[in-house]
Amino acid sequence: MPAAVNFKIGNEKLVRVLDAASAHLRGLLEKQGRPEGALRIAVIGGGCSGLQYKMDLVDGPRDRDILVPSNGVNVVIDPKSALFVSGSELDWSDDLQQGGFKVSNPNAVVTCSCGESFAA
Repeated sequence: MPAAVNFKIGNEKLVRVLDAASAHLRGLLEKQGRPEGALRIAVIGGGCSGLQYKMDLVDGPRDRDILVPSNGVNVVIDPKSALFVSGSELDWSDDLQQGGFKVSNPNAVVTCSCGESFAA
């Protein structure tokens, strides 16, 4: 029997998922056969501005994660990344050049032109 996962429940003050991102994320999770899954957002070193987002589809939270239910989907964030993304909004764009999940982060002091990295 697997051990219980120790995680916290957060709210949309940490991250808010907008309608287009929610719909796309639900579709991706259902396509993978894990409708109860979540999107993991992590902030890692790298990119042209120093920090970048890493996103993965996961089954659920790990120890010490923060689980944020928003707009019918779940987002999981580790405590260190939460410091960088607090107050962010997640959106989705179908644009051919700059499409994909987009994070609007009020903590980003500098962003690069590709929109994939930032400095806080």
